[in-house]
Amino acid sequence: MNRIRIFISSVQREFKEERAMLVSYLRGDALLGKFFDPFIFEELPAMESSAQQVYLEQVERCDIYLGLFGKEYGYTDAEGISPTEREYDKATECSKYRIVFKTKDSDRDEREAKLIAKAEAAVVRKTFADMDELRTVVYAALVRYLETREIIHYLPFDASKDTSATIADLDEDKIQDFIDTARRIRNFPLSVDSSPEKLLTHLDLIDDDGRLTNAAILLFGKKPQKYFITSEVKCIQFFGNKVERPLPAYQIYKGDVFELVDKATDFVMGRLNNWTGVRDKGPTASVETHPEIPMDVVKEAIVNAVCHRDYRSNASVQVMLFRNRLEVWNPGTLPFGLTIAKLYEAHKSIPANPLLAEPMFYKGYIDKAGTGTEHMVELCREYGLEDPKFQQDEDFRVVIFRPAVEDEEDTKDQAGTRSGTQSSSRDQVSAQVSDQVGTKSGIKSGTKSGTKLALSPEKLEKILRYCMNSEKIANMCHSLGYNDRTKFKKNYINPLLDAGLLEMTIPEKPTSSQQKYRTTEKGIQLLHEKQEGQHA
Repeated sequence: MNRIRIFISSVQREFKEERAMLVSYLRGDALLGKFFDPFIFEELPAMESSAQQVYLEQVERCDIYLGLFGKEYGYTDAEGISPTEREYDKATECSKYRIVFKTKDSDRDEREAKLIAKAEAAVVRKTFADMDELRTVVYAALVRYLETREIIHYLPFDASKDTSATIADLDEDKIQDFIDTARRIRNFPLSVDSSPEKLLTHLDLIDDDGRLTNAAILLFGKKPQKYFITSEVKCIQFFGNKVERPLPAYQIYKGDVFELVDKATDFVMGRLNNWTGVRDKGPTASVETHPEIPMDVVKEAIVNAVCHRDYRSNASVQVMLFRNRLEVWNPGTLPFGLTIAKLYEAHKSIPANPLLAEPMFYKGYIDKAGTGTEHMVELCREYGLEDPKFQQDEDFRVVIFRPAVEDEEDTKDQAGTRSGTQSSSRDQVSAQVSDQVGTKSGIKSGTKSGTKLALSPEKLEKILRYCMNSEKIANMCHSLGYNDRTKFKKNYINPLLDAGLLEMTIPEKPTSSQQKYRTTEKGIQLLHEKQEGQHA
């Protein structure tokens, strides 16, 4: 079949980079490149015909009109009409399939605002904030075009609707937590009282008939594995450097994609060696901790595996912790145009599952800029570790090397002691908060429940800063070097809740698996006062 011709219309000066990006993306994508042939005016050779005549002829020849509307209206002809508006009107006159995307700007040229209003009255339009978001909404719109015209019946996994699941199969608490977190850390545009239907529509996770995409179930499903059995993570620990029994630990984690990442990260961080420093002298007893692999490196590897895997494969993501290394495997291959060498440097983001990646970005799990793997390399170098190794065989594999293993008797030095998977000493920090911090925070030597607060000013500050963007107990435990979550919550989190420095994100369901804790305005004020005192 002939490829579907797309005419990309916009003010060329304002959207120069976006136009070039879309042409490159549409031609290079493994799926879209088979069906679509994009056109931009910049690619035409010089000719004697007038520019206006040429671009209107190209609109007549196209199958799809794709408009990018922003701030500028562009130069005008003798009648005061811009080429972009001429193109839109011609596409309307010729009954072309029109899709329009507009920026989120408010200070538009008045004529551009009128053009957008005219387009909005006739066609469905989406907003975008940057090129990554533009690529995602264009992807979703073109996949929908192929589906509605029954050009293809085999859609990308994340955009497919392979189940009979309905909104009732989604967890409203998860949806509410998503909106709340996304607003706090990514300026997500929807309000906290938005309905599940509105959120799903905004993220292109539901169609006009109410059918859910596979991505919607993986993101917010009550039991995603009910529909996708292999959407799980297998975590295995080995005693040595090769796959052999017996196994010290073996877990299969289920849940939504966020839970899979959190649980698998917990598995690894809880089994890595963690160096505990010497207690400070004086009124505090703060103890610095230093895991042998940075948590951000571990989490990035697992996030990439869960987000970018091939979900049509019968294989699962595997996380394997050996004595000398950590390996994270996922069924899938690098997208077209991305090589192993490019992973070690800044590169464009090409998500294998865009409808899955977009919400994971909004919740802070991934970076849309394509710097994740490069950041992993930088962090490992800062830690004095070998560079991570990326491998593409039948599956994609990330290998993160642990520090050289020393004999147990050689692991103690003046910097501190090395603690293994169980270290009771780091769970027994017992000094009181200093008078100055205690006065500001309202925390005394005890709490309403009678629990003594074993928290130094340094750890108080660390917890409050850690919870600025909302965090789960598990993540805080790993960051601060504690194994016993129950004790951590009793001794630290509950007193901070009592003092009004922390609050629950789901207060009506204190035991929810989605429960997180965030710093209150009172806690933020305390941090500001502490910072001002340091600079005084």
